Amino acid sequence: MPITVTITQTIKKPKAKKPKRFEVLLLNDDYTPMEFVVVVLMQFFGKNKDTANTIMLKIHTEGEAVCGIFPYDIAQTKVSQVNDFARKNKQPLKCMLRELGGI
Repeated sequence: MPITVTITQTIKKPKAKKPKRFEVLLLNDDYTPMEFVVVVLMQFFGKNKDTANTIMLKIHTEGEAVCGIFPYDIAQTKVSQVNDFARKNKQPLKCMLRELGGI
């Protein structure tokens, strides 16, 4: 009498890791006009005028503000675009990224 053996194998699918996220920040300085900051927020971060004004005031009063949260490649591109735009317009505005902790 033949013996039948059934083998079952459980294959675990690897969980896809969520990409790290980065905050893109604008930093306050004593020279860049507030109107220029509003233009940057609208042009590079898609903010409407009211939201851009609110973020600009936060930058002005608190020294910095988050303009958006993105995966690294997009965040780095935004930082480069804003810093290049500021330099081309002879403004000292600085944009930087910061990794979000725990995400």
